[in-house]
Amino acid sequence: MHGLVRDHLGQDPLSGHLFLFTNKTKTRLKALVWDGSGLWVCAKRLEKGRFRWPEADNEHSVTMRGEELAMLVNGLDLKQTSLGRGIARALENVLEHFRNFA
Repeated sequence: MHGLVRDHLGQDPLSGHLFLFTNKTKTRLKALVWDGSGLWVCAKRLEKGRFRWPEADNEHSVTMRGEELAMLVNGLDLKQTSLGRGIARALENVLEHFRNFA
């Protein structure tokens, strides 16, 4: 994934940005992020449904806010979910996951 970020996206994998990747069927998600002391690689597979990936600004990348990321990794459809309701719970689930993971 380090090579994909560097060579295909033209980005610095050590920038501190979170890089997300999905498979063709959008049932699995992988994340790569530099925390200052090493690279984190995390993965998630949905038991049901698919990740509802937002439309890309260009052919390779999407920029999203924290609450949109929380909804994405929790399997919520960004187009059909109103911001404000459920975001706090979804974001807390993501944050709690990373707290337990660290």
